[in-house]
Amino acid sequence: MSTRVNHHKATPALAKALSDLSMAVSQTSIDPALKHLIDIRVSQLNGCTFCLDMHAKEAKIAGERELRLYHLTAWRESPLFSAREKAALAFTEALTQIGPHGVSDVLYRSVAEHYSEIEIAELNFAIVAINAWNRLGITSRMEPGALDGAYGLNKANLE
Repeated sequence: MSTRVNHHKATPALAKALSDLSMAVSQTSIDPALKHLIDIRVSQLNGCTFCLDMHAKEAKIAGERELRLYHLTAWRESPLFSAREKAALAFTEALTQIGPHGVSDVLYRSVAEHYSEIEIAELNFAIVAINAWNRLGITSRMEPGALDGAYGLNKANLE
């Protein structure tokens, strides 16, 4: 698979703006472990292998248990995720695969049981950011692992 457009070279100011958003999201109150789960789940849903590869490696380096990564596609049924994490993952899926009626009131109330208004807004921006990166990765056909050396992801020891 060959890479198509390099967004960072073609539109550096726009790529920087998205990078700045991602950096701002990383400075929010979202638990970094949850942020990794969101990034991975969105990338799974969107089929972005570059981002899926990157974020799984980041999660492992950060100490995420591999079994939780394996269970992520079945998070609803898995006992390895807390009710708070499950609410965030349900919100993640609803915002990634937006249905004809958007985010239901029932789902929003479920999320609001676990997160403050500020936290919900932060989750929303985190989900928006990874969805944007996925769309760029899918369009460009970035090769999974292509930037492992530059990002220090070789330490994950995942081949």
